[in-house]
Amino acid sequence: EGEVSEAFQFAALHQLPIIFLVQDNEWGISVTKEEARTSDAYDFAAGFVGLNRMKVDGTDFEASFQAMKKAVDFVRTERKPMLVCASTVLIGHHTSGVRREFYRDEDDLVKHRAKDPGNILRKRLLEEGTDEGLLKQIEKKARLEVEQAFQRAIAAEDPKPQSVEDHVFAPTSITEEVGEREPKGQEKIVMVDAAIHAIQEIMWKHPEALLYGQDVGERIGGVFRETVTLGKKFGNKRVFNTPIQEAYIIGSTVGMSAVGLKPIVEVQFADYIYPGINQLITEISKSCYLSNGKFPVSNIIRVPIGAYGGGGPYHSGSVESILANIKGIKVAYPSNAADFKGLLKAAYYDPNPVVMLEHKGLYWSKVPGTEDAKTIEPAEDYILPFGKGNIILEADQAETEKGRTMLIVTYGMGVYWAKEAAKNFEGRVEIIDLRTLIPLDEKLVFERTKLHGKCLVLTEEQIQNSFAEAFAHRISKECFRYLDAPVEALGSLNLPAVPINLVLEKEMLPNAEKLTKKIEEMLNH
Repeated sequence: EGEVSEAFQFAALHQLPIIFLVQDNEWGISVTKEEARTSDAYDFAAGFVGLNRMKVDGTDFEASFQAMKKAVDFVRTERKPMLVCASTVLIGHHTSGVRREFYRDEDDLVKHRAKDPGNILRKRLLEEGTDEGLLKQIEKKARLEVEQAFQRAIAAEDPKPQSVEDHVFAPTSITEEVGEREPKGQEKIVMVDAAIHAIQEIMWKHPEALLYGQDVGERIGGVFRETVTLGKKFGNKRVFNTPIQEAYIIGSTVGMSAVGLKPIVEVQFADYIYPGINQLITEISKSCYLSNGKFPVSNIIRVPIGAYGGGGPYHSGSVESILANIKGIKVAYPSNAADFKGLLKAAYYDPNPVVMLEHKGLYWSKVPGTEDAKTIEPAEDYILPFGKGNIILEADQAETEKGRTMLIVTYGMGVYWAKEAAKNFEGRVEIIDLRTLIPLDEKLVFERTKLHGKCLVLTEEQIQNSFAEAFAHRISKECFRYLDAPVEALGSLNLPAVPINLVLEKEMLPNAEKLTKKIEEMLNH
């Protein structure tokens, strides 16, 4: 797996005190070593300069014990990484469903049985003078312990069916909006400054907070300057660069969290999150649920997202639908500086994994029409809980009573397309900024949809099979009796990538003009 190489690389680069133990039985289920590789782990690791390594016969208990003692002593004393490659055998079945006789011939089984570690150890003990009766007694006791444990497991009460949804998330103490959102005498700031200030305040207050990722360090402070000054203020032990290793960046937060640190990491562009998706799904999202709430992974993964200005197919993508399909992570998508700072603070105090989606076009309010992304900077104590949508434009009550209004539900850049388009329908359009996608403020959306009878979900993503389209379905189901028209969803054209050409980019993406036509169509329905 690529993650193995990334782990070797980072351990060697930073001389981390880690032991990598590889048990090599020459098989990968039914795949032989000859089919799968050119070398064993020991030879493979030679390319990672600074990664110490050793080989041992893993079927020899005494040699294995001495080797591991040497490895542990070395790592504890020298504080450097060590790889131990232990050659061993495969005697049993891989699983009950993949039995050894399915893919192995008798010659191979005989070869492996000849080096059965249990038999080798027993023979050595007898040669050293250990009483055979004592060995039989030990074997009998061990077998009895296993059988008793097995019987206890069989007799254990099954979990209650109603507990199946327990521990998807660890409880968070952040449930209400607190602190001062608009302190008097403060100037407006851009969203990127909200990011810098929020992380700075967190790191001054919490020594366990770390910030790392590609290019976030002292030299440039992020490709969008979104971490500038932080490296100088907190040093390279707390703010540091990583290689281009998204799986490592995301996966390493598991270990950081396990020892009580709070990692804030950055994936440089949303398009680059895919190599880290395995870690996000397989390890991070499942940890709280599979540990019965004991081991939630607490992290913040910052992801610049979205298209503008010809960023092209590898720097402009939207990934919220993929993330929304990963159960066990929270997802925020702020549209302005105040929300960003409040949500980032909430994310820090949340014991669960959080992905912060940050639209690049809103960082500096460079995109025409996004001036409102600049806000008064909230006070240090301001915290905005997840799952609280915000009505940023209310429809006129008189128009609503006549049945002449509709609701737009959106987030991120969609907020500004919606606000611009709504100017063409004074008093007839209400806009909800979701602010977070997981958890989602469905209650607010359902209430306002029932009030207006018409609803449109607006996204920047390609529309088919998207988060927005799925949410539109849930709105339709919940609000069906109150609807005057089908719930609609509007997003980008269903293309595999965002074109780099500005003319084509504009044609693909939603905008206020396209939205205006859709609103007119729905209001006249």
